[in-house]
Amino acid sequence: MPQKIRIEKSTSIKAPETLMNDLRQIIDHARRRVASTVNSELTLMYWHVGERINRDVLKYHRAEYGKQVVSAVARQLQEEYGNKGFEERTIRRMMQFASLFPDINILTPLVTKLSWTHFLLALPLKDELQREFYLTMAAAENWSKRALQSKIDGMLYERTVVSGKPNEVIRQELAKLRNDAEMSPDLVFRDPYFLEFTGLTGSYSEKSLEDSLIAHLEQFIIELGNGFSFVARQKRMIIDGQDYYLDLLFFHRRLHRLVAVDLKLGKFKAEYKGQMELYLRWLEKNEMEPGEETPLGLLLCTEGNREQIELLQLEKSGIKVAQYITELPPKEVLQKQLKKSLEQAKRKITC
Repeated sequence: MPQKIRIEKSTSIKAPETLMNDLRQIIDHARRRVASTVNSELTLMYWHVGERINRDVLKYHRAEYGKQVVSAVARQLQEEYGNKGFEERTIRRMMQFASLFPDINILTPLVTKLSWTHFLLALPLKDELQREFYLTMAAAENWSKRALQSKIDGMLYERTVVSGKPNEVIRQELAKLRNDAEMSPDLVFRDPYFLEFTGLTGSYSEKSLEDSLIAHLEQFIIELGNGFSFVARQKRMIIDGQDYYLDLLFFHRRLHRLVAVDLKLGKFKAEYKGQMELYLRWLEKNEMEPGEETPLGLLLCTEGNREQIELLQLEKSGIKVAQYITELPPKEVLQKQLKKSLEQAKRKITC
């Protein structure tokens, strides 16, 4: 008789690692999608709840009625759905949320990428475009809640070039980023840049500044913003047999452009324009790859000469000028300075 083969079960056998890696990816991806779907549906539910209560309160135009109905709604919802998530304070936040974001078309592309906490962090901001900027950028660049709070505390909106543009232009730029994933240079570049991490105080040379930025390259790139990749330091260019050196060269992945950075001590001078234009045209001719946009230049100066900058129309040449600060003043002083600069920029637009 043929001998029977006995197969013993063994717990020591392991599945192939390639198989397990693929399975982990499938499961983790599915879980993230489920979590994202649940999160977005909750946020939209909060908006609809707040919007519906707001409509009812506005219908009667009585503040006292509003207080009573919110308390009643909170009490009854907790009785039916449990205490968590329907406290009176939370209901009022939902109402504020719907009031501050009345356009659900702006909200819809954001809720799939941001948590309810992201929106709560933006609620205290007083300016409508400021709120829209932070949430749109947070969704586009996958900011964590901590990163969003850090950007708000660092007054990123007030320092971003787009904040000085007409309101309609700001809305258009943010809509392009939300709907088409198209980021403009005005959403990337800032003024001023905070370089306090260099530790430089008092008098220092351009080389000392450059050395310190390279030594703290990770922090410098964080301050420049998402999308920047370091390419070269003291980029050599031979033009008419003469050597020229660009301080720092970066590439921005979202803009698909090389970004030339030149460091200057003191105020901006008109002669810097010609020098940067020379660098940009050389980079365009010798370094630009197929599919890339033309290079941009960033002149970092201790101070700006705004009238010269305006007269030279640097933006037409793809050149940005920004101030950098290595010693930050008290936050209150900085806020006043930035607010004043922003108001001046807005006034010039309306003149």
